[in-house]
Amino acid sequence: MRSYALTEPGKPFETIDKPDPKPTGTEVLLRVTRAGVCHSDIHISDGFFDLGGGKVLSIVERGQKFPITLGHEILGEVVAAGPDAKDAPIGKTVLVHPWLGCGECSACKAEMENHCPTMRSLGVFRDGGYATHCVVPHPKYLVDIGDLDPTVVTPYSCSGVTVFSALKKALPVRDDEWLAVMGAGGLGLSAVTIAKAMGVKNIVSVDIDDAKLDAAKKMGASATFNTTKHDKPIPALQEIAGGELRAVVDTVGGEATANLGIGAVRKGGRYVIVGLYGGQITVSLPTIPMRAVSIIGSYVGSLGELRELIDLVKTGKVKPIPIQTRPLNTAYDTLQDLKAGKIVGRVVLTNE
Repeated sequence: MRSYALTEPGKPFETIDKPDPKPTGTEVLLRVTRAGVCHSDIHISDGFFDLGGGKVLSIVERGQKFPITLGHEILGEVVAAGPDAKDAPIGKTVLVHPWLGCGECSACKAEMENHCPTMRSLGVFRDGGYATHCVVPHPKYLVDIGDLDPTVVTPYSCSGVTVFSALKKALPVRDDEWLAVMGAGGLGLSAVTIAKAMGVKNIVSVDIDDAKLDAAKKMGASATFNTTKHDKPIPALQEIAGGELRAVVDTVGGEATANLGIGAVRKGGRYVIVGLYGGQITVSLPTIPMRAVSIIGSYVGSLGELRELIDLVKTGKVKPIPIQTRPLNTAYDTLQDLKAGKIVGRVVLTNE
């Protein structure tokens, strides 16, 4: 097998060739045919998360070991299985749920491994999809995609399930109310189209890039809002929603989007943050109960939520976001293009 591995933070990936893994126990081996490129890989590749105020969370302090093959949006063909991997779908193309936990804590036992305090996610702490092959620890993490387009499906294992889980926390939004989606990148566009499929009528997409906002409009956004064109963005955003901005899903997670989202949401509203851009904010504590505002963190999604999302996609209600395809060996360069803001939608790496 060949992998494109991070051997040191801030450095280009290194190409590593070694024998194909032999699955043991309940493991299954996938020949990776597609791998999505996600913004969170930028933070891991750079070596830190920005905590604001000059503070950072080092990925080494977080438990990162090297070399590590990134890429947590993984789709491929099951080519082998260990002796205890019962009913492994050999020869079938499947989507992988990468958000693995310890298997022993209360969150894991409740099938909420994405809430495990010692996660061992594929492409984060275990080798992932920027490779020709990937080992998955159990067949239960393989999701049947049916007749869906494999390229379109691949990002659902992260960007799709992340915003799906966030939207479940943000809803309900009545037909006379509004949902704001902060950011019109891969997550933001997915949030718009999935929210439409979930029945949200009024959605405003918020970004600083008109090209990305145009893409959001095509995904079904009722309105768009470029924050750079407003001196006072909070009242301007509230005006678009007619004072009825019930919920915000922040796919950026930066200081500007957080301040705007929390400031603009109506009394009794919900601000759900999934983005990891970084920074910090100051919130006057009395305003939280006085406005009855909920500030909710949402991290990726559970295996059950990924299956729910794929079932929703199979209905045909979820419009595909713009996706480029590039060869697998361009993983590092693609990550740099994403970091520079050069990509509209998502890039899926292919290995066929």
